[in-house]
Amino acid sequence: MKKIAFIICFSLSIIVSFAQQPSFITDSIDGYINSGMKQWNVPGLAIVIVKDGKVVLMKGYGVRDIKTNEPVDENTLFMIASNSKLFTATSLAQLEYDKKLSLDDKITKYFPTYRVYDSTTTQLVTIRDMLSHHLGTKTFQGDFTFWNRTLSSAEIMNKMRLLKPSQNFRQSFGYCNSCFLTAGEVIQKVTGKPWAVYVTDSILQPLDMANTHALGMGMSQMPDASKPYTNNFTGEITELPYDDVDNLAPAGSIVSCVKDISHWLLLQLDSGKYDGRQIIPWQVLQRTRQMQTIISSTKSQILPRHYYGYGLGNFQGDYNGRQEYEHTGGADGFVTNVCFVPEENLGISILTNNDNQDFFEALRYQILDAYLGVKYVSRDNQFYQFFKPEFNATVKKVKDLQARVKGNRPTRELKTYVGKYNNELFGEVTITQQKNDLLLHFSHTQNLTATLQYMDNDEWLLTYSNPAFGIFPLKFKTTNGKLSMDVKVNDFLEFDPYTFVKE
Repeated sequence: MKKIAFIICFSLSIIVSFAQQPSFITDSIDGYINSGMKQWNVPGLAIVIVKDGKVVLMKGYGVRDIKTNEPVDENTLFMIASNSKLFTATSLAQLEYDKKLSLDDKITKYFPTYRVYDSTTTQLVTIRDMLSHHLGTKTFQGDFTFWNRTLSSAEIMNKMRLLKPSQNFRQSFGYCNSCFLTAGEVIQKVTGKPWAVYVTDSILQPLDMANTHALGMGMSQMPDASKPYTNNFTGEITELPYDDVDNLAPAGSIVSCVKDISHWLLLQLDSGKYDGRQIIPWQVLQRTRQMQTIISSTKSQILPRHYYGYGLGNFQGDYNGRQEYEHTGGADGFVTNVCFVPEENLGISILTNNDNQDFFEALRYQILDAYLGVKYVSRDNQFYQFFKPEFNATVKKVKDLQARVKGNRPTRELKTYVGKYNNELFGEVTITQQKNDLLLHFSHTQNLTATLQYMDNDEWLLTYSNPAFGIFPLKFKTTNGKLSMDVKVNDFLEFDPYTFVKE
């Protein structure tokens, strides 16, 4: 059954329909979201749907703080993380439109001393390459070094010369946050304005995104800010510290709410116009939507999709015969998405405050199915069947590791392990003795430490002070007479371990 609804319930819910909406939206979405949030253990969620130039649904569910039970509403702030990237790409495309630069300009034109691992790539790499993830590095490579570190943006760019690529330049896709930082830093070279100031002046303010912050610093003090949570590794909902990634700002520092993001979606669906005003030229939006990288041309096994690629700050593909643009964002404690389907004049954004769940994506696809005429299948249950075994295996593995901490003594004296260790990319870490355990200190971080508890068989249990980083086994090795250790972090941050060698 389909019906037309007009409901306003205080500031928590706005549902407006100016044309017939799918019955899933008018009749079922509240129950679907409440059920899904419970199954996936999501404390809070905010959603906005825009259709045919109007807001169809804008609502908050659950809580932004599990201690105070303060509810989520349309003004609740979340880190949108990598959904910041389209703001960066749009800014650079705008500057190209204004003839201030070309996206095919070499990075060394603006930063003559900039280097990457390969000298030929250094000479060739352009702004467009950086916005397209063409460097040849692995997805997330370097992020353990850069994320939540006190390194400056310039220091991050300098360390990029140590990122050894595993793939060919311009022939592969490796999602790269430091690449987006590098592209974004060009903005200040061209305009004299730092990235955050330019984005605020050129996009956020003209779009009346008054509750959106280009930088995340001080988020804990922002009115209406959601708390970040995870249930990874232990299965229990745990509050996390707020990320500080302003040194990677063009890649992911924006904090926003669904009310403000609705303005961004309306602009994307109206050729750069908002509230009757041309904010961004249509040609600029077109530039960001040109596919730069083919990621897959194989039919999906579960979605009505045949191809998938990356433009400039957005993923794009077909969805049941329509062209869809999308991006997700992940910060510790937050996962979010933004997508729009111009042919249907449809836009969706979902913001959540648990980083260990795929319900935010299942919900997006469920809404797309409803609007684009896909036969109903519960995306929630479908996605959960993929998620649950891995989740259970991770929790079991951690419990099994913790059960091995029984007060056993290592084969070497504790003082043997104490000292400074170094990784060329990351820098220095220090191990100190803490009673019968070891404590690992990470340089240039926001007080990040990790406890090393001896288990057995020369293996230690590595537990980070920030739960987002994870819990892993660790083993010391001796090579050429020097102790070393391979330090792992959550795949959400970086996939490969780092080897640290004792000085």
